[in-house]
Parts: sequence; C-alpha cells; structure tokens
Amino acid sequence: MALYEHVFLARQDLSQAQVDALAAQATEIVEAGNGKVTKTETWGLKSLAYKIERNRKAHFVLLNIEAPGSVVAELERQTRINEDVIRYMTIRVEEHEEGPSVMMRKNDRERKRRETREERD
Repeated sequence: MALYEHVFLARQDLSQAQVDALAAQATEIVEAGNGKVTKTETWGLKSLAYKIERNRKAHFVLLNIEAPGSVVAELERQTRINEDVIRYMTIRVEEHEEGPSVMMRKNDRERKRRETREERD
C-alpha cells in the first residue's frame, strides 16, 4: 500500500473537540476503504500568512495514511465537501517520519527556549 501525508486546515472558530471530530471522521473514511491511519497530530491554532475565506487563523491537523489511491481520492472528495475545512493537501511519501513531526519538534524547541528565558529573568 502507498504512504501519504494528509494535512488539513480547519476554520478558526471551531473548538478543539470539533477539530478532533474532523480528524476522527477522516480516519473513519480511510479505515472504511481498508486503509490505516498510522499517526494523527494536531498542531493547534496557528496564524495564516494571508486570509483564507475571511479566516486569519486555522487549526492544523496531520494524518499519516497507509492506503490505496482510491481511498485517498475518497478522503479528498469528502474533505472538499466539508465546509469546516478551508484548505487541505495530500502528498505521497516514500516513508513516514518516525516520532514527532517537524512542527511538533518546533513547538518543543520554542517551549524550552521560553523556559530558559524565564529562568534567567
């Protein structure tokens, strides 16, 4: 089976529970087509570089998917229909990244940097 990374941006006015429900819905779509979601990461509410459909921020979610191409096509179709998703991107990868993604490691680095700065003050 092919490996994919699927990232979607959900509207800023959704609660975290609603964003988690969107990720669960995407997981159900993949599993219904005999695929498997190996990792789900919620990157949180982040500022966008420019407005998208009157949204200045969005909730970012990453799904690592192991499934045939037809399942990914169905996932993209369902994502396109959903009004809560403002952007999405699916790419095929050779292998999935082990451990946390770059975005999660970036958050850890920033948190450590803030903690050391607070200790010095």
